[in-house]
Amino acid sequence: MTSDGATKVADKTADPDDRGLLGWPRWFVTLFGTDLWERFSFYGMAALLFLFAAEPKASGGLGLGNSTAAALFGVYLSTVFMASLPGGWLGDRVFGARRATLYGGVLIALGHLTMALPTTPTFFTGLLLLAAGTGLLKPNLATMLSAFYPKEKRAERDAGFSIFYMSIQISAVIAPIVTGLVGELVNWHLGFGVAALGMALGLLQYVRGRAHFRGVGEQPERPATGQERKRVLLLAATLVGAVIAILGTDTLLGTFQLRHALMLAGLCSLIAPIAYFSYLLRHPELSPVERGQIRAYIWVFLTASMFWMIFVQGGSVFSLFAKVSTDRSLGGFTLPASWFQSTAPLCMLLVAPLFARLWVRLGNRIGAPVKFAMGLWFMGLSLLVMAGATIAAADGARVTPLWLLAAYFLMACGEIVFAPVGMSVTTRVAPAAFVSQMIGVFWLAAALGAGLGSQIARFSEKHTPGPGYFLGMGLVAISLGTALAAFAGPLRRRLES
Repeated sequence: MTSDGATKVADKTADPDDRGLLGWPRWFVTLFGTDLWERFSFYGMAALLFLFAAEPKASGGLGLGNSTAAALFGVYLSTVFMASLPGGWLGDRVFGARRATLYGGVLIALGHLTMALPTTPTFFTGLLLLAAGTGLLKPNLATMLSAFYPKEKRAERDAGFSIFYMSIQISAVIAPIVTGLVGELVNWHLGFGVAALGMALGLLQYVRGRAHFRGVGEQPERPATGQERKRVLLLAATLVGAVIAILGTDTLLGTFQLRHALMLAGLCSLIAPIAYFSYLLRHPELSPVERGQIRAYIWVFLTASMFWMIFVQGGSVFSLFAKVSTDRSLGGFTLPASWFQSTAPLCMLLVAPLFARLWVRLGNRIGAPVKFAMGLWFMGLSLLVMAGATIAAADGARVTPLWLLAAYFLMACGEIVFAPVGMSVTTRVAPAAFVSQMIGVFWLAAALGAGLGSQIARFSEKHTPGPGYFLGMGLVAISLGTALAAFAGPLRRRLES
């Protein structure tokens, strides 16, 4: 795959002679470097989160147990994704995508540093800072990237997002190995500190290279008026106040349990997309055509929710299987369970160029709905493999890691097909003044899926789920993918109308 597809950018935003590493535009190199280091911090922390939360207190962990730790992992991802919606609004209406990305990176670095402090309150405070920072950075960084591609260049846009998505997997491969080695074998909180170093390097990359953006994302597309800001601030304060009141009352009554907070977060992930789609469809600035595309996009949203519900299993239930049921010995050394988190991104590095080349070769002959169906098929097959693995691991046997490697490979194929194309479609159907917010909506689907996945993961108590757990979800994913493929034509026409 050459860089031709990804470098067909709008003349107004980039100098065609401004080339950086390997001939890529300098704006692309800057965004790539920023996301690479941000993903290093994200995947490095995520590789430790479940294992640290489930580890007994006597061993330096939180001692939450497997089911609660799995739920915490899913709800954390859900909160991160939900934060993308207000983060996208701030980029679209207040800061502009460029400053919102910078502010998000600063919050992420502070979150990792806070988690590096060895106390329970700072651990949860750090998670909140990470969620807020990632909610700012992710949608606005994607908005910056999409601004360089004309909307009519669908194949090039899909390929460009696939290449960008592939590039950041480099850090996703390395991060679990580095932070897992430090966190599991030396000190958990030191591992979180290593993740902070990654985000600091990302911020340095971004600040040094932002001059190459040539004005892209410098100002909000449609600045919010003072009255609009006050209204949104009042709404935010009301929602936060309601959450604090509910949890505070629970605490004062002496009935508070962590699972109550997790259930509340899951409920929010269900309510938020319903409320936002209702708001967006009634917005007076949308044309009838745009409303039709948004209605069609709701089907994409629901499909994405199912996809991410399965995806969240990779960081919790799959990690538990690696820890409990996988033979991790290699030459007298026991591999840290967190290292298996590097498998999926490594596979993505291998398959992403193939899919990017395939999308360009096929051009507009294959639409986004078929690609989404393919993503669901891959994810379903991944779970069927895990069903076989649990059968092989019956009666407490430790099985070959090839089971996990195969499952992660199929999951990687599903992610590289689904996620970048999903972001590409989102930026394409989004009205000009709502791009960052629509990317936030795409991640709201991930929030809903992660929230549902976390509740499903709570069925695992002391051991990994049985074959029926994986078989049921796998068949549902494959069936949904098949139904989506059957109606791909009409859905594509509505998205592209």
